[in-house]
Amino acid sequence: MVERFFPRDLGHLPLRAIIRPAYCVLEDAFLQPLIECVPNFSEGRRPEIIRAIVDVVRGSRGVIVLDHSSDLDHNRSVLTFVGAPEAVEAAAFAAIETAAGMIDLTQHTGQHPRIGATDVVPFIPIRGVRMADCVEIARRLGERVARDLEIPVYLYEQAATRPERQNLENIRRGGYEELREAIRSDPDRAPDFGPCELGTAGATVIGARTPLIAYNIFLNTDDIEAADQIAKAVRHSSGGLRFVKALGLMVDNRAQVSMNLTDYTCTPIHRVQELVRIEAARRGCRIAYSELIGLIPEQALLDAARWYLQLDLFKEEQILERRLREIETVDVRPEAFIDQVASGEPTPGGGAVAALAGALAAALASMVARATIGKDKYADMDTAMRAVTETADSLRAILAQAVDEDGAAFRSLIAAYRLPPENPARPDAIQAGLWNASEVPLQTAGLALQTMEQLAIVATYGNINAVADAATGCQMALAAIEGAAISILSNLRNVKDKDIVTVMTDEIIEIRRKGRNLASEIMDAVQERMEIM
Repeated sequence: MVERFFPRDLGHLPLRAIIRPAYCVLEDAFLQPLIECVPNFSEGRRPEIIRAIVDVVRGSRGVIVLDHSSDLDHNRSVLTFVGAPEAVEAAAFAAIETAAGMIDLTQHTGQHPRIGATDVVPFIPIRGVRMADCVEIARRLGERVARDLEIPVYLYEQAATRPERQNLENIRRGGYEELREAIRSDPDRAPDFGPCELGTAGATVIGARTPLIAYNIFLNTDDIEAADQIAKAVRHSSGGLRFVKALGLMVDNRAQVSMNLTDYTCTPIHRVQELVRIEAARRGCRIAYSELIGLIPEQALLDAARWYLQLDLFKEEQILERRLREIETVDVRPEAFIDQVASGEPTPGGGAVAALAGALAAALASMVARATIGKDKYADMDTAMRAVTETADSLRAILAQAVDEDGAAFRSLIAAYRLPPENPARPDAIQAGLWNASEVPLQTAGLALQTMEQLAIVATYGNINAVADAATGCQMALAAIEGAAISILSNLRNVKDKDIVTVMTDEIIEIRRKGRNLASEIMDAVQERMEIM
């Protein structure tokens, strides 16, 4: 029930391109307690505002931005980031503050229900964190937002202080317009924190929950009544499936059943898909395509694959990538990858090499930080350097994963181009492939910029004996940004949706600008410390 940036028909993409094992990567990448935050913002049409919100989170120490997407019809954006609890809490406040200063709810229109500029902020425990910890963070952040920003705050899901507020829909009933009047006089609509008055930033709902799946199904009709009736049949509140929330919406001139699956272990995604299919057939229509918004637990897709393929005896040890992750001794020699690049095959190509350059840059940041920790001469920088190692290690792992993801994205694009010209699915498959092949290097560029920020710290304050390594890391990170930018701009030439082209182009231009400026500052610092020209 949230946002999309470009429709993905899962039937047009190979399994490797669909299953992006983010949670498995993170489990290996982070050695610290880890929580996820997925704030939703009531803005999906003005790229400069979306970019400002994303940038303030990316600029927050100790967090990694995993994903962000926007939808023009919903006029809504979703951001996904992870990190240590205290770092995520601080980044969430910065994002709420930024959105409050830039989004005016009195001027906002869109398909998606909303009551605030920052509409909802959930915290999700991922590793080494209890749900109770996320509840504490949600309540502490709610108090701060109300106190410092004078925004009414409601607590929901596990953080709710009233049973009726566990359900987000109850809080958001009637949207901003109805709440603006009700909050003044109705004690049942009074916020948990903050004033009983709505300003232009509206109210914010903050809570703690388990991972959910944001999942939309598009029908081959513009009959919004059909989507409404299907949503009613599917959602739990009107007698449908447990742990399913659903709305019927009109998006891109198609009827859409927009859903949140709040516990995929109890109500799996394939069961929802089949019920929608049955209800659609009763109304003379069918599923055109489905889409996922943001990230999804790998297990949810494995369960769907097991059910649809009737793999009753399937064991997860049969998955190649999982077995490879279990190998304790890995050949780290670079010859195999270099030979693959040189082979003449389209993958791995420039995007994969850019991701590898970024991963190596992050490795050098970790190296210089570790060479500084424990040295008496740099005792006052010990805490800062430990923070660098945590962040840089996380960046390194995710960038290493992007090496494979870039190849998978490009292979899916090639597969789309190879569809027969008479296949009606070919144009959409190509456009989805182009977007996916641009999204991965865009993530690479953003992560490389965050890596460069860590390198700036070690280049300026790290062990002087390793500062030359920081300089090399800086050049590798810059190469990652520039290489990723070329891949993105090349793919965008053939993307038809000009709004997507504008947003992605503006974002990579801004990343390049920041990267070049930061690289110049780092190299100046290195030269000054080493007294070289």
